[in-house]
Amino acid sequence: QVRLVESGGGLVQTGGSLRLSCAASGRISTYAMGWFRQVPGKEREFVAHIAWNSGGTYYADFVKGRFTISRDNAKNTMSLQMNSLKPEDTAVYYCAQSIRYSTIPATTGVDREGLYDYWGQGTQVTVSS
Repeated sequence: QVRLVESGGGLVQTGGSLRLSCAASGRISTYAMGWFRQVPGKEREFVAHIAWNSGGTYYADFVKGRFTISRDNAKNTMSLQMNSLKPEDTAVYYCAQSIRYSTIPATTGVDREGLYDYWGQGTQVTVSS
């Protein structure tokens, strides 16, 4: 059983930055990983995906140019650098790991929750206006 633990969330003003981290209890080096977020009362939505070798990065349109996903396989960690934060970025952010894909093909759907097998407990990000 893989355990994923997010950290780095918090309260930040509009235009500020945060860096989220996801630490895995096991090896992540051969697996695709991603970030999702959820606002109470709404469905969880895709934020970003990264392939096993740090290639194949995909972003939701609403974070392109502002967020950067990265990973360090040697440390079994993944990060999400979030810049130019907006109040609408307020959400609980989750990291996720797929054990079926090293890279989720864009045509398959990197934003499909069902393709990710393990999830963290989430970290709250609040952006004040």
